[in-house]
Amino acid sequence: SFAQQRLWFLDQMEGPSATYHIPLTVRMRGALDRAALRDALTDVVARHEVLRTLFPAQEGTPYQSILAEEDVELPLPVLPVTEDALGTTLGELAAKTFDLARDLPLRGTLLELAPEDHVLLLVVHHIASDGWSNAPLMRDLGTAYGARTEGGAPHWEPLPVQYADYTLWQREVLGDADDPDSVISSQLDYWKDALAGLPDEVSLPADRPRPVVASYRGATCEVSCPAGTHRALTDLARETGTTFFMVAQAAVAALLTRSGAGTDIVIGSPVTGRGDEALDDLVGFFVNTLVLRTDTGGDPSFRELLRRAQQTDLAAWAHQDMPFDRLVEVLNPERSASRHPLFQVMLTVARSLDPAGPGLGSLDTSLVIPELRIAKFDLTFGFQERSGTDGRPSGCDIVAEYATDLYDAGTVRAVLDRLVRLLTAVADTPDAPVGTLEMLTADERSRLDGWAGPRTRAPRLSLDQLFSGKAAATPDAVALVHEEQRITYADLDIWSNRLARHLTSRGVTPGSLVAIHLERSPLLIASLLAVLKAGAGYTLLDPQFPLERLNKALGQTSPSVVISQAYLPALEHAAPLIDLTADATVIAGTSGAAVETSGHPEAVACVMFTSGSTGAPKGVAASHRALAATFLGPDYLHFGPEQSYLQCSPVSWDAFALEV
Repeated sequence: SFAQQRLWFLDQMEGPSATYHIPLTVRMRGALDRAALRDALTDVVARHEVLRTLFPAQEGTPYQSILAEEDVELPLPVLPVTEDALGTTLGELAAKTFDLARDLPLRGTLLELAPEDHVLLLVVHHIASDGWSNAPLMRDLGTAYGARTEGGAPHWEPLPVQYADYTLWQREVLGDADDPDSVISSQLDYWKDALAGLPDEVSLPADRPRPVVASYRGATCEVSCPAGTHRALTDLARETGTTFFMVAQAAVAALLTRSGAGTDIVIGSPVTGRGDEALDDLVGFFVNTLVLRTDTGGDPSFRELLRRAQQTDLAAWAHQDMPFDRLVEVLNPERSASRHPLFQVMLTVARSLDPAGPGLGSLDTSLVIPELRIAKFDLTFGFQERSGTDGRPSGCDIVAEYATDLYDAGTVRAVLDRLVRLLTAVADTPDAPVGTLEMLTADERSRLDGWAGPRTRAPRLSLDQLFSGKAAATPDAVALVHEEQRITYADLDIWSNRLARHLTSRGVTPGSLVAIHLERSPLLIASLLAVLKAGAGYTLLDPQFPLERLNKALGQTSPSVVISQAYLPALEHAAPLIDLTADATVIAGTSGAAVETSGHPEAVACVMFTSGSTGAPKGVAASHRALAATFLGPDYLHFGPEQSYLQCSPVSWDAFALEV
């Protein structure tokens, strides 16, 4: 299958590793029939062809080599072990690698703690199985063991198909990608569109830089979500026509956004891949991985975010036949040995495992979870739902598997604690914006406040009002030095008042936008002050920039007027032009008294344009209050009256506003 091909390729490229091992561990108390258990394992391998399949290669291409039933006898070595050494021994045995060309993909070991106390460890390579295969595998083992203890062979219904049949069917149904009418072609079209512009990796803060080559070393951390919260979230899913998986997805997306991952959140999630009931009882690698992209932009309510997740998931599930491995091949993202392609955060939701374990005759069985200390992804969030005897939700365990290359245990525990607090807040107020939902402890909030410094209240004044106040307080102080010119606050205030009146007479009104196309000079500073005093906002067009870029900026802003001078290159715009050279006499004859208009603190003071790395500049508006709160913050800058600031950045940059 496509999935087997990728695992074989990874095995060849990276060498054998335990990254794709699936351990199954059962503790058995009672009188164990070892011979019956060994024969039962051989019966299971005979029943499922994929468990007796080798993966050799011919001229670099792998193929399935299925051994005949009579050629297979699975050994079951017995190792004595103490209780104290059990966990370590299980981990070491589970990590022992397979040679896919020579070894059966299933290995069994029996650990003896006492004559009537044993642990059975089965390790299956993912190339032959998946998580959903565990149930039929263990069910068949129980049936076979029961039959063998009674001296006979198991009698079970023949399997309708084998895994090799599925691989042929998969390729036949999907068809050829070059055929526009094929299933794979139409599904590829969907995924190409859905994943266009996907970020290469999740940008979460980590304890260590990402290594050049991932080690896949991992660990786990677990927290519990209370029963009341679990019930409320289940009710929310029912009320909104969604599922608990979608609730978990939206919550993880909100958590990642709040943790610094941006608003384009990409999460992987498994689907069974068993679209036909003929596959239900078959062991094999059917699971497929979907790439779910959630837009958290605009600080939506959780209910709205849940709706977005639902839209994404329904569309993805409708196109789930596209093998993830084929998708990676076609999309061809930038490859890196340091991270998983397309996504680095995985989400799973399942019912909690039955701790009683499988039925093995009269044995008292219980599941044992070995610690592999492996992580295939940066972070995997595994939600395990519990139900009470009445069938109602009774709580949810959340297990995080994390890459120790990147994260420490304390960091991941803090992330899980924040997720539980976020889920609790969602349960209480699902209509609140996700950016307002409380995630932090009081201690974390206190530390953040300490790093931020003392709180200050931004003055409820516009920038021009702040300037006028300074001019009134120190009229004779020097405000600007340009070449041999030394301009006082009083002179600059009068000059900008005159120009503000002239702008008003030419149609500039509060709330409008004025484009200023001037070289760096005192006239430029007076012009932007005049625009603010007229109640308008400004955008600066640097004459040193290409005309094409300036014209694109003009096209985005549609200014009410353009301030310029005749000697500068003409721009493409329909707005009236105010030529400061031609209008100099008129402006000089205008009153320099304080103007009555002014900018509002919440109004747009300026529109700054990005560097335009995409080829098209993008305008970003900033209000008077935002700029004042930044520049007048207690720890931003400390200037005294004896200090000067050199205005050196291009006039269209955001730093220009600070320098002025």
